[in-house]
Amino acid sequence: MNRFDIWGEHMSVDPLPTLAAMRAEAPVVRLLNPHQGAPEWVVTRYADVAELLRDPRFSKAKDKLSDHARSRYFKVIELERLDKHMLYADPPDHTRLRSLMTKAFTPRRITELRAYIADAVGKLLAEAQQQDSVDLLDVLAFRLPLAVLTELIGVPAQDQERFREWTGILVAPGGFDALRRMATEFEEYLEQFLALRRRNPREDLTSALIAAEESGDRLSSTELMSMVFVLIAAGFETTGNLIGNGVWALLRHPDQLRRLRADPVLIDSAVEEVLRYCPPVKNTTGAFPLTDVEFRGVMIPAEEMVIGSLLSAHHDPEQFVDAQRFDITRTPNRHLGFGLGTHFCLGAALARLEATVAIDALLRSAPELTFAVEPDALRWKDGVFVHGLETLPVTWAP
Repeated sequence: MNRFDIWGEHMSVDPLPTLAAMRAEAPVVRLLNPHQGAPEWVVTRYADVAELLRDPRFSKAKDKLSDHARSRYFKVIELERLDKHMLYADPPDHTRLRSLMTKAFTPRRITELRAYIADAVGKLLAEAQQQDSVDLLDVLAFRLPLAVLTELIGVPAQDQERFREWTGILVAPGGFDALRRMATEFEEYLEQFLALRRRNPREDLTSALIAAEESGDRLSSTELMSMVFVLIAAGFETTGNLIGNGVWALLRHPDQLRRLRADPVLIDSAVEEVLRYCPPVKNTTGAFPLTDVEFRGVMIPAEEMVIGSLLSAHHDPEQFVDAQRFDITRTPNRHLGFGLGTHFCLGAALARLEATVAIDALLRSAPELTFAVEPDALRWKDGVFVHGLETLPVTWAP
C-alpha cells in the first residue's frame, strides 16, 4: 500500500523530492500509516488541497464517525474530553464555537499584546546573547509563544515548561502511552485552572470565555476546557516552528537575508514566504468522508482519513512560479499556511505578529548571526502534522 514512504527517515532530511514524485505520479494516494496501523489518503497538489479544505463532503467531526472508525484513528480515549473544540467540529457546531471564541479573541486583544511581545523578545535575546552560541529554538522560538500564551490565557508563568512537555508529547508520532498520561495530566490541570478562574476572574481570554459561558451562551464546561487546551497546544508548537523555520530559511538564503536587512519593511512579506516555503504545519488535520466520495477521479471509501500536504502544495509549480525558490518579495503568495475556508486559523494574526516582531528584533540585534553547525546536519522533526527543526544552533559571530 505504501508506494511512497512519507514516514521514513529521509523525510527528516529532505521531504521535497518524495512529495514532488507524489504530485507527479499519485496526487491522491492511499497509504498505510505505520503509527496508526490504518489507511490514510494523502493529497499533494495545491488545487486539490485547497479543494479538500473547502469540500463539505469531508467531515472534521469525530462524533459523526462510527465506533470502528474512531477506534481506528483516535486510539487515545483519554483525549476525548480535550477534543471538543473547533478543529474537530463541522457547522453548525463549528460556527457556534468559532463565533464565541471570536468574541473573546478580539483584534484589540491581539493588538494590545504587541508591546508585551516586543518586551518579551528583548529580554529573551538579551539573555541568549550572553552565550556565544545557543539553540535558537530553546532560547527564543518556543519560549516566546509560551510566554505570550500564558499572558493571553492567564495561566501561571511557572507552568510554561509543563505545557512545553505536554505539547511535545502531543505532536510526537506513535507514543500512545505517553499521550494517555499527558491527556490525563493536562485535563486535571485545566479543571483546576478553570475552577480557579471562575472564583477569581481576571482580564484574560479564559475569564472572557467563562463570562460568556455563565451568561447563558452555548459553551459547555467540556467545550471551554477543550478551547483552552487547543489554544495552548496549537498556538505553542506552530508559532515556535514558524519563528525557527523563518530564521533557518533566511540563513540558508543569504541573498534574501541581505535583502531583508537592507529593507526591514519586507519583514511582513518575508514571514508570508516562510509560511509558504517551510510552513510550521506540514499537513492538514484529518478529514473523513461520511459516505464513499469521488475526489479528483479517485473513489475514497467512507470513514477513511484524508489529509492534505501543505508542504507539497506550497511547492507545486502549477501554483507558484519558481516554487523551489525562497523569495521574500513573492507576490501573489496565496499559501495555505493557516488553512482555508471554515477552518482558517483563528490565531493567524497573533502568530504573524509574534514571528514578525521576533525575527525583526533578532536580525537587528545580531548583525552577524549564522549557523553554529553545518546546516546540512540539521534534521526535521518526525511527526504527522508539525513541520519544524529538532534544533537550530546559531552563533552571534562567525
